[in-house]
Amino acid sequence: MEAAAASLLPPAWKVLILVLLLLTAGSLSLRASADGVRYDYRAYTECKPNPEPALYNGGVLRWASKITDFRTEDEGNYSPAFVLYNMSAAIAYSFSCWVKIEGPASAYVKAKILTLENAASQCIGNALVRNDCWSFLKGGFALNSSSQTSVLYFQTASPNASMISIRSASLQPFSPDEWNQHRQDRIQLIRKRFVNVHVSNSNGSRVVGAKVAVHQITRDFPFGSAISKNIIGNKPYQDWFTKRFNAAVFENELKWYATEPSPGKEDYTYADQLLQFVQSNDVMARGHNIFWEDPRYTPAWVKNLTGPQLRTAVAARIESLLSRYKGDFVHWDVSNEMLHFDFYEDRLGSNATAEFFATAKRADPLATLFLNDFNVVEACDDLSSSADAYVAQLRRLADGGVTFEGIGLEGHFGKPNIPYVRAVLDKLGTLRLPVWLTEVDIGSSLGQRAQAEYLEEVLREGFAHPAVDGIVLWTAMGANATCYQMCLTDANFTNLPAGDVVDRLLEEWQTREVVGDTNDRGSFNFSAFLGEYKLVVTYQNLTSEGTFSLARSDDTKHINVRLAGPVVV
Repeated sequence: MEAAAASLLPPAWKVLILVLLLLTAGSLSLRASADGVRYDYRAYTECKPNPEPALYNGGVLRWASKITDFRTEDEGNYSPAFVLYNMSAAIAYSFSCWVKIEGPASAYVKAKILTLENAASQCIGNALVRNDCWSFLKGGFALNSSSQTSVLYFQTASPNASMISIRSASLQPFSPDEWNQHRQDRIQLIRKRFVNVHVSNSNGSRVVGAKVAVHQITRDFPFGSAISKNIIGNKPYQDWFTKRFNAAVFENELKWYATEPSPGKEDYTYADQLLQFVQSNDVMARGHNIFWEDPRYTPAWVKNLTGPQLRTAVAARIESLLSRYKGDFVHWDVSNEMLHFDFYEDRLGSNATAEFFATAKRADPLATLFLNDFNVVEACDDLSSSADAYVAQLRRLADGGVTFEGIGLEGHFGKPNIPYVRAVLDKLGTLRLPVWLTEVDIGSSLGQRAQAEYLEEVLREGFAHPAVDGIVLWTAMGANATCYQMCLTDANFTNLPAGDVVDRLLEEWQTREVVGDTNDRGSFNFSAFLGEYKLVVTYQNLTSEGTFSLARSDDTKHINVRLAGPVVV
């Protein structure tokens, strides 16, 4: 339904609240989500001449009141707004629309939700929008408290944007059970696989009632933690780590300020020892990082170099690091946090990062090369690191000749906005590149119980999302059992609440053992997490053993076992 056009220019929030509350009189309540609605993972990063149809046929926005002109006191230009009623804090809301502006060639547009009871406003999505085509904005939110009246509106900080046009807007609510069911459905599709074990005798006849036992040996999905020099020689710490994780990243030991604190004085002692530890325990390692664009973490002597001197130094850095560790690290974060900082490009030119990637690829062609940055999934308001900003940076570097291979999302969260996290992953997933959550933690100021609660939500969302190929926690234990923001254990390696969450999820996300009997067709069927397995089949006095791998596939894995013969996979 359309409400009369209103221009709200209040001197204070109270006036805004009063005017909008008057609009609610006689209006319909927000309708509940229809049963069985499945989450729509579709997203777009290209600007289109015409908008696509609304997801979920518009969702509850089909019944929302609309204001054609909307203003608030905070900075920015505004356009159509939707008035929403009876919104619940227990619901996850997925929002999307197509956006176009008039005025400048491009500008960032935010979608925001304003709850009138407490005049609280939060960003729920953003997009880099153009004036000559339609851009897709996707986001989401969950309210901190239920609201009788809320306003969903749009904002751009560009003073030259005279109008924001919105098409195909959609707001779809999901109950907690629905949201979690989507996760479980995706996990079955992307992290597990159906298996059929068929048992026959030496004559090829099916065997009914054979005992089948399957044991998982290794997990396919990389799940790890940062480590630091404090794990070296610390047997309790090493045992605790290797019992849980199959991936690692060195907290600081590979960073330039650590390996070359003064020019020409290289020291890889700690990095070598950490590498020896992970390799001896079959733990994959990410290389973090070659260059950090933040000048605060650039070696002091490097900051004093002139252009030609700096160019020589960075070339020597790549050569030294990657020739020493060629083939040892599965990934390299080539440029860390370049969405926020530009130390090297500011001094060496806009093509410097492209040159870094090209040189690194020549030095270690088997490693996957990443950008890595913060606030991409953590903060909707940080437009420097929005999904569209990330995509724009990738495209700029691709124009410079870079072939991109990986997207690193740090994941230093406060209280996470989980529907927004999923929306950002949807958008980045359209690039068909590996996406890793590379430095996940929850801020210490929230307290250990909240850290554990929010960590579980982030990990469940990441593990269930089809775009995510690995997760690494930023939980290296330093001196005196301290961590950057979040520890998993105390000094005695007794779990803290966050550690309990990790252990519970690790147990949930693996198939330790499956046992059963073949049916009347000589088959035993089950679903198992991806990874390596040992298979033992026994019948009377006959036994057959073997191993098999479950890799990602939509097809059922068929395994034929001939008793008194080898397993045929």
